[in-house]
Amino acid sequence: MKKFTVFLSILLVHGFSQPALAQDENTALVPLPSVDDFSRGNDGWSFGLGLGVEYESAYEGSDEFGFEVQPAGAVQWRRDDDVFFWAGEALGWRGLRSDTWLLEATVAFDEGREESDSDDGRLNGLGDGDEETELVFQARYALDTDWRYWLVGRVVTGGSGNLGLFGLGYRFGEQTDGTGSEINFVGVLHDSDFANKDFGIDAMQSARSGLNETRLDSGFRSFGINYNYRHNINENWQIFGEALYERYSSDVQASPIARGDYEAEVSVGFIYVF
Repeated sequence: MKKFTVFLSILLVHGFSQPALAQDENTALVPLPSVDDFSRGNDGWSFGLGLGVEYESAYEGSDEFGFEVQPAGAVQWRRDDDVFFWAGEALGWRGLRSDTWLLEATVAFDEGREESDSDDGRLNGLGDGDEETELVFQARYALDTDWRYWLVGRVVTGGSGNLGLFGLGYRFGEQTDGTGSEINFVGVLHDSDFANKDFGIDAMQSARSGLNETRLDSGFRSFGINYNYRHNINENWQIFGEALYERYSSDVQASPIARGDYEAEVSVGFIYVF
């Protein structure tokens, strides 16, 4: 699922009046630790740069785990309730509407799976997956005025199919600057193209790898839990953390590629906000 994001989320929209939630100094667009906001409540450019260390599954369905260092942060430009951002291999927009709707659209690059992702050779003969550009559209709807509870929906679409996510989130703490912690409970659906991109084995791959030919249908992919944490050490330094657990459906578990019944990831890092 790649951080349920199969990251990430170009709709460029601006204009709309600024709500009370975004008027105070150091108040984030929405007070959610999972949403990067380096603006400190101000319009214009903002920057955050840092590094994170991830301990995660080597690929979708892998039972191999390893550490990886990743850049963190983003370049952002804010106008009232709209933020345009460039974060790694993703370019996008997010906007707050009517104090209760957070909308986001992103164009992201997916490197695809490679045989070398498995150190144990469990992907040998399956070939490398295609690199592609994905579109991600996301909406969160607050069930109260301070974003204590919300509903979330996400659609990922690209040349390799479509994935949908829906769930419920809860925010801990009283901060409005985007720090604190939150937890999300989600369910994930995929169409047959997306399912077979990660877990299918065609006749040629079967002959080369020795694995049974496998074809998955559209349907339920997994359920998951995602936890996010963010804390301002001082005016410029932030520490962040994330943990996720994704439990695959029985159909996905039946694929020979799914060596494990779940995917998991833990990450921690620092960001310097300019």
